[in-house]
Amino acid sequence: MSDSEFSEDFWIDWFLGAKGNEYFCDIDPEFILDRFNLTGLETEIPRIRPVVDIITDKFKQECSDAERENLERLAWRLYGLVHARYILTPRGLQKMNEKFRNYDFGKCPRYNCKNYPLLPIGLHDIPAQSTVKLYCAKCEDLYVPKSSRHAAIDGAYFGSSFPGMLLQAYPNEVERSREKYLLKIFGFKLHDRAELARIQEKYNQEAEKEFKRLEKEGL
Repeated sequence: MSDSEFSEDFWIDWFLGAKGNEYFCDIDPEFILDRFNLTGLETEIPRIRPVVDIITDKFKQECSDAERENLERLAWRLYGLVHARYILTPRGLQKMNEKFRNYDFGKCPRYNCKNYPLLPIGLHDIPAQSTVKLYCAKCEDLYVPKSSRHAAIDGAYFGSSFPGMLLQAYPNEVERSREKYLLKIFGFKLHDRAELARIQEKYNQEAEKEFKRLEKEGL
């Protein structure tokens, strides 16, 4: 079945099974149905209620093939935007940590990192600003996904805060390198350098705070 065809199975299962969507985790339908979790997304997704119904398998309206196709496109977009919020919750972080441990996002290509697992990150939280990149918590560099399908995913579907949140939630699973590396750009244009440096500094500060907390608690 191609990505443009519609499945009779559960929509979320179909979405996650589509080629290129391997970075996403499954969102609990209850999270999507909670209006609070959709706050502010009405400006991004016109007719948001029928789009929610499609994602949660509650859509019963009669509509043309063209209208249905448009709603399906909006469903992909809405799932991504809600995904960025869901993966910051305890349940979402747990699911993404499992994917992290299973190397679902790939391995760091740097030799000294010894195939350390990567994490997806968005350089911006606003949609259509940049595509997803991959962050290595060991060398603290960013990389472009090898797959063209993955490299085309909107970075806002993961957000800029996700890696930092996961590393704080699961500090014992992070094997940080004691070596310091110069920031190197792999596949980025020069105008991205300042943005990458900002993100790297952000995670350095968060990690330092976490290490101090653990030392204070005697862990």
